[in-house]
Amino acid sequence: MTDRQDLSRRRFLFLAGATAGVPLLMRDALAQSPTDTPLHGLSAFGNLKRAAGFPHFDYVDPDAPKGGRIITMSPSRAYNQSFNTFDTLNMYVLRGNGAFGMPLTFASLMQSASDEIGAAYAYAAESVTLSADRLALTFPINPSAKFHDGSPITAKDVVFSLTTLRDSGHENLASDLRQIESVEALDEATVSIRLAPDTGMSTVLTIVAGCPIFSAAWWEGREFTASLSEGPLGSGPYRVDNFAFGSYIEFDRVEDFWGADHPTMRGRYNFDRIRYDYYRDRNAAFEAFKGGKVLFREEFTSRNWAVDYNFPAIQDGRVKREELPDEVPSGGQAWFFNTRREKFSDPLIRQAIGLLFDFEWINANIMYDSFERSSSFYEKTDYEASGLPGEAELAILEPLRESIPAAAFVEPYVAPVSDGSGRDRAKARQALELFTRAGCKLEGRRLLLPSGEQLSIEFLDDDNSFEPHHNAFIRNLRQLGIDATYRVVDASQYSLRVRDFDFDMTVARYTMPLYPDRFIRQIFGSSSAASPGSYNLAGVANPAIDAILDAIIEAETQDEFTAANRAMDRVLRAEHYFIFQWHKATRWIAYWDHYDRPATKPRYDTGVLDTWWTRPDQVEATGMSG
Repeated sequence: MTDRQDLSRRRFLFLAGATAGVPLLMRDALAQSPTDTPLHGLSAFGNLKRAAGFPHFDYVDPDAPKGGRIITMSPSRAYNQSFNTFDTLNMYVLRGNGAFGMPLTFASLMQSASDEIGAAYAYAAESVTLSADRLALTFPINPSAKFHDGSPITAKDVVFSLTTLRDSGHENLASDLRQIESVEALDEATVSIRLAPDTGMSTVLTIVAGCPIFSAAWWEGREFTASLSEGPLGSGPYRVDNFAFGSYIEFDRVEDFWGADHPTMRGRYNFDRIRYDYYRDRNAAFEAFKGGKVLFREEFTSRNWAVDYNFPAIQDGRVKREELPDEVPSGGQAWFFNTRREKFSDPLIRQAIGLLFDFEWINANIMYDSFERSSSFYEKTDYEASGLPGEAELAILEPLRESIPAAAFVEPYVAPVSDGSGRDRAKARQALELFTRAGCKLEGRRLLLPSGEQLSIEFLDDDNSFEPHHNAFIRNLRQLGIDATYRVVDASQYSLRVRDFDFDMTVARYTMPLYPDRFIRQIFGSSSAASPGSYNLAGVANPAIDAILDAIIEAETQDEFTAANRAMDRVLRAEHYFIFQWHKATRWIAYWDHYDRPATKPRYDTGVLDTWWTRPDQVEATGMSG
């Protein structure tokens, strides 16, 4: 874990975003699409950027040469993945630590674009047709679509994939797919999916753009939820080649990939080999990059970026570094209280603990003033609450007044700015006052809970690079009599403990769905609070919040959706389930100067893995092999 961590960026392009100035359409963009007509794509906002017959995505070079390699480490994780290790090649189940890069090996019915939000285009499906009630979607399979052994992708494979993921997949994927009422193969090459009433476009796009297509024949006789130690038969641009659990995994480009000249693939995935390396120690990972063992790195540690990029390969130009604008809404990174534990059940106690975090000191002394303080999961969006609640927000909040904090009806909570000393006595006094109001008392050097037990906090982590940030926080907690500790465990134990909610506090970062999407229930809904592996790390189980979630998901206009999200933001901040940390508006990348790229960068991604290519002359100039 470093200055910044992202667990949910994967959902953003086709599940979670709206650009500034793009209006939310009435209830569901499916209502905007014609029926009984084959469509080349679907959009959550009604209009697709690209017309039928488009040749390729705008941000690629269709003539990009193939070849070369890239060696990197993943900047984000999904489902059962860990940054530090892997022990299975199935990332779509709860068990184990899944390998990075597995989506490279699978095709999906449709494909999203990295310069367009909430849109997907036909890919392994030739088109999509909506029924008159817009609840059934029919996908004829692209006749060119094949698995790597040459066998065709059939409707049976799609049915197997969706039902298997729905019934046996990771909870955070399965919960979306449970909105499928039925899925059936109409013939060998046509699949029909019927959705439950009121299913949102987000679920449609999860199904068509987010789910891999597995080979039913290959999986026959294999247990889907078991640990997987062989590369499954795929249908995407890459196949699994060499790997060593916990160390590295290599993907080789499929030379006869069926989709190489497809409009959604043309000019993409140009490297002959993509390799992910795993390092349990962040310093070792950085040294590997300096020595040319890793060729591309996204930097998340401000100290490294500020002072460590001065090694010889930087100075002589063999390694380049860039700061790229990040136009994805930043979401919120925070320490999550596990409110399933009685000691964190009182919002006053949670607020008091948060007051002892001195962001200003940490930013100045550890993070080189690289970040801004976060206050909300809705940073950089129009849905962040501000000022007093408006009439539309009050219409949602007033019926819940008896069951939500009074603080939800005033200006939303923003953590007070400290004096930057790292030992702000005024904030410590405020914290002690809140602890006292909650029934705690300071006895000698121990802060006692109302039960008489000393308040203790274990911060759980799987990487010690975040230790300085924690230590500054822990120092203030201990000065007020709290038994605070920082515990780093190995990646497998961390994944298991977080999955089973066996922690006091841990760090995560989520980007909110920015149009009606049931996914938000996985983070804040009572129904997910007790589901192992869910995103509801804080254990939020609040009927009032459930009611606001209903208002978000059922919003029919932009104004209704905005008001419901702002009401949610107010209540979450008033309840103090989280101690928000920081964000920044750029992404830091560094790479050995082996590569070229298109003139246009995809708006919502770096585009490195799927749009860059190797220049052999540049590889030779750095004195390395390609």
